Amino acid sequence: MFGKKKSLKEISTIVAIALLVFGGLVYYKLFYTPKNSLELYQAMAFTDDMADIEKLFLDGYDVTLTKEDLQFFRDNSPNRIGQFTLFEYNMKSYMIMTAPKGNKLKVLSVEELPIEISKFFSEIPK
Repeated sequence: MFGKKKSLKEISTIVAIALLVFGGLVYYKLFYTPKNSLELYQAMAFTDDMADIEKLFLDGYDVTLTKEDLQFFRDNSPNRIGQFTLFEYNMKSYMIMTAPKGNKLKVLSVEELPIEISKFFSEIPK
């Protein structure tokens, strides 16, 4: 039906190439993309190319970071790097601060946000 039969050597070569490509993609995803806010800061502070930073933004979101902002990151050390998650329920919002490093998230603080701040976050385009 598909012409001559493929030998076992040809099939194993095709499978090996496919596994190599897949393994390369997984390796890149694991080791070259930031997984937390500390790695995100390092990726932004230690790059010279704005195009690399623009790749960190999700598709559809505007890149509002300027070259001056990037220079500020390079010239100044942060006092603290925090990682925050925002949960919205009806008219209430909660901000959860977690530890920015490690494999598992550790909750450091949970705060209910004031109505004005909750309204501000609810107006941000998703």
